[in-house]
Amino acid sequence: MKGIPMQTGVLRVLRATAASWWRHRELRRTGETELARQLERKAVLRDLGYLRQATSLPNAHVICGDGGTFIHLGWTTVSTLAPIERFPLAVLAVARGTPAIDIRPVTNVIAFANLPQVTRDGSVDPDRSGAGRSVSLTTYIDMVEKLGASITNDPRPRRSI
Repeated sequence: MKGIPMQTGVLRVLRATAASWWRHRELRRTGETELARQLERKAVLRDLGYLRQATSLPNAHVICGDGGTFIHLGWTTVSTLAPIERFPLAVLAVARGTPAIDIRPVTNVIAFANLPQVTRDGSVDPDRSGAGRSVSLTTYIDMVEKLGASITNDPRPRRSI
């Protein structure tokens, strides 16, 4: 396991999450334990990949809203309809330093919908504007925070008063 050293607790959470998935439980119930193990291992390896990306990409972030929780990894988005506390992968990503943006307090949905996207690869194209415009994660956080969102693991440099 190159890259981020994984703690035993992280692997335990991912394994327990994979084993609790309804399809894997059903396979075990019907006696297909080897297939269940293979699928669980595949799910753990996939989630480890997502976790590594979340902690290494400059644009990766977690968004918590009324529609569920999303981990944005640039070209990939991992989501669940459940709140963050029910999405172990998102909780682990935030615990390992990935910024989390809670948009539930945002009441101006029109202004929120008109915000630019977070750039996929961390770079910013200053010539683009309007629809399809992308900004850095820190710029996006500045914008969404003005609308009332709360930020965990804020990646912006601390400002002195």
